[in-house]
Amino acid sequence: MEVPTAITIAGSDSSGGAGIQADLKTFSALGVHGMSAITSVTAQNSQGVTKIQDIDPGVIRAQIRSVSNDIGISVAKTGMLHTRDIIEVVVKELEQLNRPIVVDPVMIAKSGARLIDEIAIGVLKNKLLPLATVATPNAEEASALTGFPITSIEHSKKAATAIAKMGPEAVVVKGGHLHSGKKVVDILFYRGKHHLFTSTKIDTKNTHGTGCTFASAIAAKLAKGVSLIDSVSSAKEFITEAIRNSISMGKGHGPVNPMAPLFREAERYGIIKELEEAIRILESSPNLPSIIPESQTNLAMAISDAKDRSDVAAVRGRIVNMGYSVKASGCPEFGVSGHVANTIITVMKSHPQVRAAMNVRFDEKILSIARRMKLSITFYDRRQEPPEIRKIEGRTTVWGSEQAIRRLNMVPEVIYHRGALGKEPMMILLGNSARNVAIQAKKLAEIYTHKT
Repeated sequence: MEVPTAITIAGSDSSGGAGIQADLKTFSALGVHGMSAITSVTAQNSQGVTKIQDIDPGVIRAQIRSVSNDIGISVAKTGMLHTRDIIEVVVKELEQLNRPIVVDPVMIAKSGARLIDEIAIGVLKNKLLPLATVATPNAEEASALTGFPITSIEHSKKAATAIAKMGPEAVVVKGGHLHSGKKVVDILFYRGKHHLFTSTKIDTKNTHGTGCTFASAIAAKLAKGVSLIDSVSSAKEFITEAIRNSISMGKGHGPVNPMAPLFREAERYGIIKELEEAIRILESSPNLPSIIPESQTNLAMAISDAKDRSDVAAVRGRIVNMGYSVKASGCPEFGVSGHVANTIITVMKSHPQVRAAMNVRFDEKILSIARRMKLSITFYDRRQEPPEIRKIEGRTTVWGSEQAIRRLNMVPEVIYHRGALGKEPMMILLGNSARNVAIQAKKLAEIYTHKT
């Protein structure tokens, strides 16, 4: 099978957050073989750039040709091109390529350091941009290219149109630098039309490498044969996730995390395996039916940065009481739990280490055993539930968990309520893993069965 390839022609970031380092991480995360032609070596960290050493243009040329002649290039992406000579040699090589080209016109580092000299900007505009399949300037870069300030979405549209007249087939003016409230709007101008891509602004200073990662994500998608509009849309989702999972390190701007999607999928797989083991523990206990509620039970576990129920895995169809044992009626999947998942998500807001839960039958004797086991216990009263909460499906467990957490100045291991009119009383066992919650439930059932 032919593997899509992408070359990044850009500067090296010694801190690993931007430049070719960010590009190669992005290519790998998106299933593309990444290659590089280093144009400059920078000494930089989260606080700024302290030194730049340009690579000889002949060496840059040799890097591009060596991979092009042997491995082949599906798409090229440019980043930091510091001088006129560097841009001119890159242009000559790209003219021979006949492949999609993503131009990220890097001009200013996150710290404010200039990454291109004044003479080179003119060469970039006149010689490199006409080769671009898509150019991806941020608002400051777009302003430098067009000569007018960009402070609004309408300005971004105007700039995208103006830059397209310089030769690129498409232009994305990124909106991250604009103070546009709670939304970030990127403007794509392509074939005479403006397309808006909107995301929620993430409150973080850790945005080092944002532009590199975004442009590389577009390049990776183009390398895999995705259409230009879909490539930009996918890259928008990718960079939003990378920013959401950015890394706090150093004293300045930490880097975004292009590997977050891979780590996330690996974690989800691990949680499924953990639930499978926990289910075996529950199914092997002959005492467990004694603590199963009439509405049956479920065991759930969330990923570490869970935001909603889609980030919580549980048993499809619940775990049912067979009389002599319990049996999972389906396989563990994400997004199939309601009340138990809502409880986990709510508790994680104040206690992020609590990622697993299981509902069991409420009984005063079971509650007494939990106390003897020295579990931290709290509760809420469903009779006090506001009418406006009761009307919204799924809000009861959220409201109840919030009330219960306020009563306890430690990590909760049990939350219970004594029910209400037409509502079965219930206990929720909580823990840091599905396996630990299953062991706790098994122990609780053994003691309860022997005591009764």
